[in-house]
Amino acid sequence: MTLATFLLLSGVTLAAAFVQGAVGIGFALIIAPVFGLVDASYLPVTLLLLMLPLNFHVAWRERASIDRRGASWITLGRFFGTFLGMWVLIALSVRQLELAVGLFTILAAVIALVARPFAPRPGPALGVGLFTGVTETATGIGGPPLALLYQHSSGPVLRSTVATCFLIGELISLVMLAVAGRLHLDQVLAALWLTPAVLLGSALSRVVHSRINGPSLRLAVLVFAIVSGLVLMLRG
Repeated sequence: MTLATFLLLSGVTLAAAFVQGAVGIGFALIIAPVFGLVDASYLPVTLLLLMLPLNFHVAWRERASIDRRGASWITLGRFFGTFLGMWVLIALSVRQLELAVGLFTILAAVIALVARPFAPRPGPALGVGLFTGVTETATGIGGPPLALLYQHSSGPVLRSTVATCFLIGELISLVMLAVAGRLHLDQVLAALWLTPAVLLGSALSRVVHSRINGPSLRLAVLVFAIVSGLVLMLRG
C-alpha cells in the first residue's frame, strides 16, 4: 500500500466510521466501493476486520437499547446466508467481484430508498439476516437491509441492534473465510494500518450521535453509495 493510498483510505475510513457511529449505517457502503476502486483484493476481509472495533463500540455504547429478539432471528438467517456468500466469493474473479460489489451496493441502496417499511418481526428479520449473510460475506456490504428493517425504530435501537448483528455476523464470516483460505496477511495488515482511523471516527461520532439528523444523513449516504456503485461497475 503506497502512502497516497494509505492517506486516501484513512480519510475515507475515518469519515465512514463517523457516519456509522452517528446514524448506524454507512461504513461498508462508503468503504466498499472505494476499496474496490483501489484494490478489490482487500474485499471483503479488510472491510470485515475494520468493522469489528467499530460495531463493538456502537453496540456497547447503547447496549441497553439492543433488540435482542430481533437480533437473534437476524443472526440465525445470517449464519445460513454466510455459506451462500462464500459460494459467491469463491465463484467470482477480482473483476467480477468489483461488478458484484457495485451491483450489491446499488441494489441495497435502492431498496433502502424506495421499499415500503416493515416491522422487525421474526419472518422479515430472518429474511434480512439471510440476505445480509450473502452480501456481507461476499462483498462486505450488509447494512441497508438491516437499516430498512429498523428504520422506524429509535436511533439507539437501530444503531445498537444493527451493530450487534454486524459484530456477530462479521465474526462468523471471518471464520468461514479463514477456513476457506481467503484470509491473507496483506488484508490483515491493511486493516491494522487503518484501525486508528476507525477508532478516531467512531470516537468523534459520540459528540453528535444523539443530535444528528439521521434520515437526511442516511439519504445522503445511500445516494453516495449508488453513485460509487455505478463507478465501480463501470470499472469492473
